Amino acid sequence: MTKKVNIDDLSEFDMAQHIQNDADIVEYLCQVLEEGDPGELAAALGHIAKARGMTEIAKASGIKREALYKALRPNSHPRFETIQRVCGALGVKLTATSVAS
Repeated sequence: MTKKVNIDDLSEFDMAQHIQNDADIVEYLCQVLEEGDPGELAAALGHIAKARGMTEIAKASGIKREALYKALRPNSHPRFETIQRVCGALGVKLTATSVAS
């Protein structure tokens, strides 16, 4: 007999709990960048910052913690400067490659 599970009893998925090391960060960002959705990039940086400690990333980036939460929420469109500062605080950089035609 199969036990039924009530969807309300399931815990909410938190990506930040699954980011354990630098390799996870790089893989996650590569996948998000491949998809090309700027709102997802902001959300991914938010998940990574949460995994590393939002207060620490706020200090390292020079962005107030509350502003960082706002800029890195899903479907937000932060300025490129904000993305650069957060990436710097996370110890990652975005790079470009040519697209094969």
